[in-house]
Amino acid sequence: MSSAKVAARPESGVLFLVSTPIGNLGDMSYRAVEILFSAALVVAEDTRHSRRLLDHYRIKTPRLIARLLAGDSIAMITDAGTPLISDPGSRLVAAALEAEVPVVPIPGASSVMAALVGSGLPLDRFTFFGFLPRKGKERGEIMSEIVDSRVTVVLFEAPNRVGATLEALVEAGAGERRAVVARELTKKFEEFRRGTVAELAGIYGKADPKGEVVLMVGGTERRTVGESELVDAARKLRASGKAPRDVMDYLVSSLGASRNAAYRVAHEDET
Repeated sequence: MSSAKVAARPESGVLFLVSTPIGNLGDMSYRAVEILFSAALVVAEDTRHSRRLLDHYRIKTPRLIARLLAGDSIAMITDAGTPLISDPGSRLVAAALEAEVPVVPIPGASSVMAALVGSGLPLDRFTFFGFLPRKGKERGEIMSEIVDSRVTVVLFEAPNRVGATLEALVEAGAGERRAVVARELTKKFEEFRRGTVAELAGIYGKADPKGEVVLMVGGTERRTVGESELVDAARKLRASGKAPRDVMDYLVSSLGASRNAAYRVAHEDET
């Protein structure tokens, strides 16, 4: 097995971002195996989990604490899937780029992409939110973004919180939207369960799904409202004494405006 060759400065190593299987070890690419064989150091999110993969392919790395700038190449892997997608590592990549060290992605398995392509939802555009905050203002803001989204939304959620998150989406006004819960992707008990948000909330409100979960929600089918219609509606509401907050809520809930557009129009006459 030959070593991977990547153009780099003679004095530096390369930071490889290596995608690994999300369940089925057969999804490991030849290139990924080659990189892990040749790297001086493998950086893992959780070495206990990654050891199973390295042992399977008989990949051993010496205990080196060498620096990329000293010439050693490093392979970064996550517990499963593509590094940096809702897991640590961004700071290392940023630091490598700042030092002008080459950063090379080694593509492969991704639970986000596997879930989306198997969902049956529109994929011409989509938005990824990762894991939602468990509470607070930020969670509420993201929930509003999901409800307002006109494209498919994909997010991660812990199995014991799937029901609560679906119910929160129902309460936020997304109950009739198409949704899919994908779990245990590429594994023996892989499952895609489809329905409306409300239907799935009823299912997972009674029993938590088992295994790792990806939750997807289809975009809203609200009609597109022109700028002039929003401006006219806002002026009439303000003339009747409505506060900007009330104007914004009306533009979003009744006319289907995005929250950004509604905020701008609702406040544009303020001094």
